[in-house]
Amino acid sequence: MPAGLTPPLTDDAALGRLFAPVADRSCLGLAVSGGADSLALMLLAVRWAAALPKAPRLIVYSVDHGLRAEAAGEVEFVLAEAAKLGLPARGLAWREGHPASGLQEAARAARYRLIGAAMAEDGGEVLLTAHHRDDQAETVLMRLAHGSGIEGLKGMESFSAVEGVPIFRPLLDADPADLAALVAEAGLAPVVDPSNADTAYERVRWRAMLGPLRELGLDGETLARFARRMGQADKALAEIAEAAFESLVLLDGFGAARLDRAAFRALAPAIGIRVLSRVLNIVGGRQRPRALSQVERLAEALAAPGAVKATTLLGCVIRAEEEAISIAREPGRRAPADLVLAPNGEIVWDQRFLIRNASSDTAFTAGVADYLPRLRLQEVLGFKVTAPAEAIRTAPIVRDGEGGVLSLGGWSFDERIAVKLLID
Repeated sequence: MPAGLTPPLTDDAALGRLFAPVADRSCLGLAVSGGADSLALMLLAVRWAAALPKAPRLIVYSVDHGLRAEAAGEVEFVLAEAAKLGLPARGLAWREGHPASGLQEAARAARYRLIGAAMAEDGGEVLLTAHHRDDQAETVLMRLAHGSGIEGLKGMESFSAVEGVPIFRPLLDADPADLAALVAEAGLAPVVDPSNADTAYERVRWRAMLGPLRELGLDGETLARFARRMGQADKALAEIAEAAFESLVLLDGFGAARLDRAAFRALAPAIGIRVLSRVLNIVGGRQRPRALSQVERLAEALAAPGAVKATTLLGCVIRAEEEAISIAREPGRRAPADLVLAPNGEIVWDQRFLIRNASSDTAFTAGVADYLPRLRLQEVLGFKVTAPAEAIRTAPIVRDGEGGVLSLGGWSFDERIAVKLLID
């Protein structure tokens, strides 16, 4: 579809193009709250599937978050409308304790967890959601206000994962007015959730701003087009940054990184920040920055002449002399507890190492190496150890029931144990 054009939802060929990326799946979930957008998704998905010679099975999921008395009835409404369309449907309920703050975020996470678990039982492969053009516009504005870089300003992607659930958003280019018209033509009275008008929530405040911005020419279509262009720029920068990462970054078996500082300085700032962000993500155990500016300031310091005093960021200890930058895991930050390796099982340790027990033995435990003398390490490994002390202390060590060392960091000394540093 040409960039910036709203898809004609009454055209079957255009509809086929919207749903084409998931046409080869055997079973798809539909997230339907009962609002106009999600009802339109359900109607469109049924029409699309009816035109296919071999369509995926469609299953509707609707969640009662337990936040309003009307919610249970709204779920029943969705189930009844799905049945009229010949779709199987499941009503789900969030019965866990609700937090006093961050309620919308918690409800969102719970919704996807519940649907994900139900889809796993039903054989669902991808969940379709009704996010549309104005949702994308709100996302871009929010991220712009929060200081996001290009990666954030591309907005929501058609495919992503939330709480481990694969998501597809076929309606990101759709005008919400067209979706509402479709529902009205079908004779349906959509649910109206009062929280969607509650200005206590940031997204609602940005939604209210879309009207005045539209008068100035900054409408949903313009912002969606901007997001798409940011996505194209992000992809191009990602390819360049990947090549720079491969040539510049040395990762050792303790999970620490070393970069040639002159080569880092030579990178364009946009590329250097991406490379540095990825290194911090790998070494620090996948901790995400509160704002891009944190990484930008560090990148500027590392690119400037002179030594950089040891600093910490995102679970990492960073040091820089004139020739090299070293980045190691920060001790004492979210250190994982000892984990038992199940027979023929695997664990992700500290979000950094994949450790596998390739045997039927049950007495293997992975823990933090902590303090190990370098001389002893060098005897075990057979080479001089130059890694930062922090990297050695925070590396994983696997022991058997008698305390024998089977692996250290990324090195295995026993064929029953396999260890891999995660870099993606």
